[in-house]
Amino acid sequence: MEPSPLTQDSRPDTFQPKIIRLYEQLFRGDDEDSELSEGFWQEFFLHRPDSQGLKRILGSIAPDDMLHQQAHSQQLLHRAIIRVKQARPPADEIALETLTVFLDATLTKKFTNPSSDIISVLAGLHDADAVMTEFVATLDTVIRNGRTITLRLKAIRATLSITAAGFHTALPSYFTHRDLFPSLMKYVQDCEDSAEVLPAFYLLGLLANYNKFEFQNPYRLRLDDFVNDSIIQKMIVCFGRSCLELRNAYVAVQEDMPEGWTLGSTLSYIGLGALAPNSRPSTPVPAPEEAKSLFVALPGPEIGVLLSTYDFVNANKVFCFNLITLQSENSNDPPPLSAYLSLTSYLFQHAHRSTRAALYTYLSLFVLQILVEDQLLLKRLCNDETKISVRLCRQRQPYLPIVKGERIPAAVIVDLMVDGINHNLRRRLDVDFYVLCLGVLLRILSYLSRAKLRISYHWSELWRTLLAFVRFLTTYENDIKTNHRSVELTSILVNLLAFALSNGENFLPDPASYDDLFYKLVESGDTLIKFRDAFGLSSQSGSMQTLINVSSHYHSLLEGSEKGKVRSKNLSPREVSNVIKQGYETLSIDASEGLDRWERFREADSKTVLKKIARVAVDDAKILSVQ
Repeated sequence: MEPSPLTQDSRPDTFQPKIIRLYEQLFRGDDEDSELSEGFWQEFFLHRPDSQGLKRILGSIAPDDMLHQQAHSQQLLHRAIIRVKQARPPADEIALETLTVFLDATLTKKFTNPSSDIISVLAGLHDADAVMTEFVATLDTVIRNGRTITLRLKAIRATLSITAAGFHTALPSYFTHRDLFPSLMKYVQDCEDSAEVLPAFYLLGLLANYNKFEFQNPYRLRLDDFVNDSIIQKMIVCFGRSCLELRNAYVAVQEDMPEGWTLGSTLSYIGLGALAPNSRPSTPVPAPEEAKSLFVALPGPEIGVLLSTYDFVNANKVFCFNLITLQSENSNDPPPLSAYLSLTSYLFQHAHRSTRAALYTYLSLFVLQILVEDQLLLKRLCNDETKISVRLCRQRQPYLPIVKGERIPAAVIVDLMVDGINHNLRRRLDVDFYVLCLGVLLRILSYLSRAKLRISYHWSELWRTLLAFVRFLTTYENDIKTNHRSVELTSILVNLLAFALSNGENFLPDPASYDDLFYKLVESGDTLIKFRDAFGLSSQSGSMQTLINVSSHYHSLLEGSEKGKVRSKNLSPREVSNVIKQGYETLSIDASEGLDRWERFREADSKTVLKKIARVAVDDAKILSVQ
């Protein structure tokens, strides 16, 4: 019997998805200048994308090789635009997903001449304007009127990818030539899930920051007069949800609720009492080194939405008002302001772990400074009607006193500043950070004094922190004085203490709180003198001399209270308190004018750090756009 001419091929060890073979044919073809067939593209846009496979193939191609085979990459962009414009499923979705991965992988390559080389790869230098303009117009149309929210979201992710990956080239200028703002706002308005809002809100921040110090950015101008409350509130809800998730990532590394608290009381403390079960599963506690590496990776890439929030806060009072007053859409979630302040607390305690974390901490401080500089907004932050519960970070000592229940937001912000001062002390001091913290404190105390608002707060913690900071600066004077802003730092610190001393009766809730400030100044008498001498504050600082005069006045009274034989450390707290009260009669405080003088936030003054922040937000957007 003749053998059959049919033979059975051996089964391969692994099956390669067809789309991978198409990727290889597209990007590793022998004839780079050949026009791929219509059949190839029909098949290409029928297969679901393999993001990891496409990333791997693109990652293996050198920038020069990418330029060499630019004809195929140009065909991909051209064919993808056609599929998106045709709006036929699933080809349009596949085209957008493929473009997102392709753009991210291609635009992040280290080309010799980034702007011109990238344009060559995508469109060719001669056709660049026509192709890129058509591409942006296509994305704009889908974002505004795409057949589904999912498709519109994919278009936003593609736009986010090209904006982030090409941020430092000329590519994003195509998105400034065509105004995507109305389409983005319509998309946000149509969203029902706040998670879907995040990419659009994030993208808006990147577009508003593109070369904004070099030319009049149209997106930045759009933020000024935008007054649609419903859209603004959706963005703020999205921001609040993102803050909550980012904060929870810190808690997942190290649970920091006070010992002895039940889960029920804990959930009640943060406004989630309705969720309290009988018990919760325990999670393993990571080893110290593991926890350290986990903390270094935080916050997650979603934190870049803080840049968008900052831009809105800096430009738009309607946004600020909603940020302060908006309640959560779900009664089990904390209000957005509470979630934001809670995340800021964790950022402050971990700001030292990376430059990236420190930059986002600056950004949060900018937001807080802008809010407390507006007297109407600060009035609301001090109003009982806006009381909130905020979970503050307790992952590092020293701890602030626990306050259960709701408080006015201004008191929480003071806690944040105290925590920030306590947890970022090091010889190479981040002077910029401390100037910002002290500035926020000065603005709040100044307002409380003028409005004569006596708010409930553990004031002794503030005085202890400020005077401990004086001791720290005195100890490391040589390291601190090398910073060009050290004079500004010491000036604002001394003015803040002197202002509290001369105006404390206007905002402190009771005489005992005022007495405590005097008592702590007396305790720090020797340190104050050393501080004055170390930083050369003898002649130019009347505030410094006021502090020393008050301390010396009470030292003399306390030393003479037992005929010169008993010093203050041997007196009981009640006896010291009595001496302080008696000393008021013979005390003269030079209530110098202008101790609470401050200048309003000007973005141009922080241009350098804001550019650095934009760069890290762009890097985070690259991660976010392909997740």
